[in-house]
Amino acid sequence: MTGAAPQAMAVARALSLVMREDRGRLMAALVARLGDFQRAEDALQEAGISALLHWGRSGLPDSPRAWLLKVAGRKALDRLRAEGRSARREAALAQFAVLETVEATEDISDERLRLIFPCCHPALEEKSRVALTLRTVCGLTTEEIARMFLDTASTMGQRLSRAKSKIALAGIPFAVPGPEEWDDRLRTVLTTIYLIFTTGYTAGPDEPRNLCAEAIFLCRLLLALRPGQAEIEGALALMLLTDARCAARIGADGASVPPGEQDRALWDTQCLNEGRALLHTALLRKRAGPFQIKAAISACQMADTGPDWPQILQLYTVLVTLEPTAVVRLNHAVALAETGHVEAAQAVITRLQPELDGFQPLHAAAAVIHARAGAWDEARRNGLAAIEGAEREADRLLLRKLLQGLGSAGRGPTSAFDTISMFTGERVMRDDDLARPVGGENGLGSHGGNDLA
Repeated sequence: MTGAAPQAMAVARALSLVMREDRGRLMAALVARLGDFQRAEDALQEAGISALLHWGRSGLPDSPRAWLLKVAGRKALDRLRAEGRSARREAALAQFAVLETVEATEDISDERLRLIFPCCHPALEEKSRVALTLRTVCGLTTEEIARMFLDTASTMGQRLSRAKSKIALAGIPFAVPGPEEWDDRLRTVLTTIYLIFTTGYTAGPDEPRNLCAEAIFLCRLLLALRPGQAEIEGALALMLLTDARCAARIGADGASVPPGEQDRALWDTQCLNEGRALLHTALLRKRAGPFQIKAAISACQMADTGPDWPQILQLYTVLVTLEPTAVVRLNHAVALAETGHVEAAQAVITRLQPELDGFQPLHAAAAVIHARAGAWDEARRNGLAAIEGAEREADRLLLRKLLQGLGSAGRGPTSAFDTISMFTGERVMRDDDLARPVGGENGLGSHGGNDLA
């Protein structure tokens, strides 16, 4: 009896590791046979309970992942046989009958690409797409996802159930879309993955799961399953370039630090080099898309001689033609101001105010653009509104620097303007990446931080 408790703990740790690392592959294999998310999840959960008992008595199998798949298949078979006859039931029974003949040591074919697309289907709400992907593909628990969304576990559980029911009722196929749908569906998937990344980038230091790493993992998986796709390479490059700056984004005084002012010794050289190489590879394919352009903007922010604003302006000019959203135009205005086109930038801000009223980054951008034009009262008014709307103290500190600069001899020094300009240009890009209509549903909150500094 002395060794029973340590043995049970070792089995529980092994099962937890398999579920964390391989849950997506197991769910994909089960959904491929069952055609139903909830049935697959129930079968895998029952297999996990059986594993705790069986592994505790007999030790770990040679391939825990394959063992779980086979046992989950048996659990699903038992349930199917108890149901009435139907075409779906008969097809699933045939699939699992084949599975019964497979040795438990054999590997599982990777069908996660077929799982990602229904999880990220445009028929689902944005928040549901993110939550279902995190739960099904990444293996986060309902409680972990609820904490990230500031929801209760029961509320998040209901959301996940509704999403799975909608997939079933709408007949959303468990399949990779065909060529005619590929570009639009891929963009939805990449946007969902990038939203997972930015949610992790703004998470507090106490968050137990690294969502940035989860998003990068998902994008690497997508690229491995569909190599040679320029937009996937661009999205991965964007995340790697952003993640490379993570350790340098907060200064010694606790304020956010824009890329051009960061201590480059703190940047992750490996991430930076990989991001640049991926971007180069993607652009060589000559199939430019929004994620590649955003990655190029991020790379220009990290140029060896400092942010390359003329190139950034050119890139935003192209991006406006591909995504003429209000938030893209706001970023474009910041780039215009940084390259000396202040009056043009003011005109853009004026046109955007009715559409983006109450949008915190608009006030931050308006503050610096009006400051450059010498409109100090407007700059102060917008600066105060930006501070009030910022969610993180690090961002409020950065914005206060701007106001303090404006209070010195009636205007702020160039460095203060550059600081907040880079903050707004980098910050706003995140909301654009989500392609979220202004005023529409925002399941993850207002995203009011200097997320991508």
